[in-house]
Parts: sequence; C-alpha cells; structure tokens
Amino acid sequence: MTALPAFKLEAFFSRWEFTARYHLSASDAQTTSMAELVAMADDGDRAAWENLDLGYTQTYGDPLLRKAIAETFEHADAEHVITFAGAQEGVLLGLQVLLGSEDHAVVVTPCYQSAETIALSLCEVTGVALRPENDWALDLDELTAALRPSTRVVYINFPNNPTGKLLSHKDFAAVVELCDSRGIVLFSDEVHRGLEIDPARTLAQAADLSPRAMSLGVTSKALGLPGLRVGWIVCRDKDVLARLERAKHYTTICTSAPSEVLARIAIKARGRLLTRNRELVAKNLQIFGDFFAAFDDLFEWSAPEGGCVAFPRYLGAQGIEEFCGRLVEETGVLLVPSTIFSSELTPVPVDRFRVGVGRSDPEPALAAFAQWLKGSAGLLR
Repeated sequence: MTALPAFKLEAFFSRWEFTARYHLSASDAQTTSMAELVAMADDGDRAAWENLDLGYTQTYGDPLLRKAIAETFEHADAEHVITFAGAQEGVLLGLQVLLGSEDHAVVVTPCYQSAETIALSLCEVTGVALRPENDWALDLDELTAALRPSTRVVYINFPNNPTGKLLSHKDFAAVVELCDSRGIVLFSDEVHRGLEIDPARTLAQAADLSPRAMSLGVTSKALGLPGLRVGWIVCRDKDVLARLERAKHYTTICTSAPSEVLARIAIKARGRLLTRNRELVAKNLQIFGDFFAAFDDLFEWSAPEGGCVAFPRYLGAQGIEEFCGRLVEETGVLLVPSTIFSSELTPVPVDRFRVGVGRSDPEPALAAFAQWLKGSAGLLR
C-alpha cells in the first residue's frame, strides 16, 4: 500500500477530543459502564468473562461472538463472519483484498475519509456525491454512470456519516441489484444501523441481500461501545473471507480476548442498547431542534433520518473553520467543520458542521454555545 495522506478527522480529534470541555460532535451513542454491560450477560457469558484466559484468540474471531453477530442476520452463519480491531481495520483490509492497480472503485461521498483515501491508494476511484440541494439523496443514475467494466467495489454508508441520510428500501435494493448484475462487490458500511428515527426505515443488511456483498459493523457507534474496538465484516463469499483472514495476519492477527467476550454480551443485548440509544437520540433531536430554531438566522437545521450525527448549515459571515475554531477555543464546545470531510473526488459543502446527537445531557454544551452566540452576534453575521 502506498503512503496515505493525513487523516483529517482523526488528527482534528487528536488535537481536541480529550481537551475540549464539551464534545458536541461525537459520532457514537452514549456509552455504557463495564458494570452495566456485564450485568446484561447471560450465565454462560458471565462465567466466560470471570474465568477468561488471556491468551490468543482465533484470527476469524471468537466462535461464539461470530455466532452472535450472525444471528443478527437472516441469511448468514458464523462461518460468514470475521472480526477486526474496530471498523477501521475492516475498511483497510476489505479494500486491500478487493482492489488492485488495474481495478476501479466507486465511493459515495461525504464519507469517513479512509473509505476514499485507501481506495485511492490502490486504484482509480470515482466519487458519487450526496448533495444538500437534493436533500442528500443518492442519485442512482449518477451511480450507474460512474460504473466501468473494471469496477470491482461500490462503497456506501447508510445511515450516512456525517449527513444522517438514509436510503429508501427500494433504492437500497436497486443498488444491491445494480452491483450484483455487474459482478461488483457492494461494500456497505452499516456502523450506524439501528438508530433510525423511524425503525420501519431500518435497511436490511447488505450481506442478507447479496451473496457477494460485504456488511461492515462495529460495537462503537449505534451500540455506544467504542472502547471495545471490535468490528466485523459479514460476507457469504468464503473466498473473500479467507483473503481477509490472510490479510489480518499482517495487522492485528487476532482481536482482544476480553473485548470479544464483552462484545458478545453487547450484541446479545443489542435490543436493550439500541432501544435506549434510539430514545436518547429522539429526545436530543427535540433539544437540538429547539436550539437551532432559536438561532435560525445563523443556522439551517435538518434532523438526521438515522444514526446519531447531523450536518447543519452555518449561515454566518465567517468561514466554517474560523467559526468552529473560535467556538472551541473560547467556550470549549467542539464541532467538526465540514472542511474536515473534504474529498478529492467530489465537492463537499464548506458551510456546514457535524454535531453528535447520541450523547446524554447536551444541555450544558448548548447553553455555553448559546451564550457565546449571543455575545458574539455582531461578529458572526
């Protein structure tokens, strides 16, 4: 793999995430304490946790964890699951095993940067943009036009980060069919799945709809357990899984044994965790909606359809980087400017910022934000 560019979002968070007083841009839902999570375990998993030997685990992942993940699918078994150290390792290795220098990939933007930059390090890539003037809708005609005979991968992310956009069931099925009809692997980033505002809009997992599609999941986002560092890819193509295993031998080799047991507990209790986090998002959307309505001359707010992030528009006179920079430096309130999500493939709006709506108790951050806006009104318009 060739040298990769700086990871803008992670470098930004390295600077601010643990020093800012108020992290108002988190892309993960509210987390759970160790005691709370272990209390959700059944007798077998609690005994496994208490008597765990801290040795190596299997490269594919703990068999019982893989079984628990597979049980969230309709058409996948444990043998179709491989685990990773977070979703990021899955993105890296998934793209590496699928793409070569003579290939072509399509990436839907905006997206988590590595989906684009890793693909670009391997082959030619075409971007298909979600655009605000189209309410962030995926243009299926544009996606179709982007495909080539050499296209091997289409990478999508719904619920989308950072826009919070969802596809309709019909459009998602059309994307799956388009890829299948051309022998293309649909790489579906589903890390925010489960936090849809309307649960009826929850999309099927791509690996259930296609024997070659890849579904990327993780404990970090919808489940709110990023500290476990457990992600997975589900794919019914065993040749792809075997290649992923061989690639993983060069990275983490295996996942952390304690994390695998805790992830197993979390996935079995996912109904409880997702219900709690979905209720929290719904409550927060009312709070954020009221906040931005009070400053409607400065912001254009649109609630997300799924996930726990939104992408409001800033209407003030300052550039978005100056606005977010002053805000965090003067108040400790952290927002991510849309320039962090800039793409080499497509234009990304430069007048937006990402907010996280999945954490508990956003009121103190919003109060500090509001006080600053009122005191800085003359400078911000």
